[in-house]
Amino acid sequence: MTTMTRFPGFKAITLSAALSLSAGLALAGDDTVTADQILSALKPAPVTRGLSVGTPQVDPSVKAREASFLATVRNRKTRSLSLGEREQIAEIADAKPKIDLEIQFDYNSADISKASMAAVQELGKALSNPSLKGSTFVVAGHTDAVGSEPFNQDLSERRADTIKHYLVDKYGLAGSDLVTVGYGKTKLKNPDNPTDAVNRRVQVVNMDTKTASK
Repeated sequence: MTTMTRFPGFKAITLSAALSLSAGLALAGDDTVTADQILSALKPAPVTRGLSVGTPQVDPSVKAREASFLATVRNRKTRSLSLGEREQIAEIADAKPKIDLEIQFDYNSADISKASMAAVQELGKALSNPSLKGSTFVVAGHTDAVGSEPFNQDLSERRADTIKHYLVDKYGLAGSDLVTVGYGKTKLKNPDNPTDAVNRRVQVVNMDTKTASK
């Protein structure tokens, strides 16, 4: 039995929160997505020096627990993650800069569709930007609801792996900076239409705890 440890101070994750975008940005594979748009969504939130109203404050103990947990999932095989670890990743990711890229894959396949290849290339350019150097990114694969839960879980993991391998091979990103996770059909983007192609997507999250200076 897997026991999931929740971090104090984190909000309980909800479906809508899990699929929200830090910049309110939803980019489909058929649309023109640019590296600048992805970069803008993934940049750490700016803070001002000193204490002021509205300035985000991060509990150092929470940051330490985040870093400790992320260290345990670095360099792990995607399919080795337990259900508790997957949900823990999602819970941490809830408060991080993220972007939901509707990268399409061939049906029942982990092969990136030709229509979405440009989006993956723009993602590679964005994650290679010096302003994101040192960040750890979660690459989360999602499927539609066609098929069994075990089948879709495996498919989502393979899709996340495909994106990671492409980024490492084509853009020289460090594999240890990319944590891959699959959620199968458990977090549908369009639950009203479970078979909609938009559910077959990849979410990228900047898990780094640094903040950008104004």
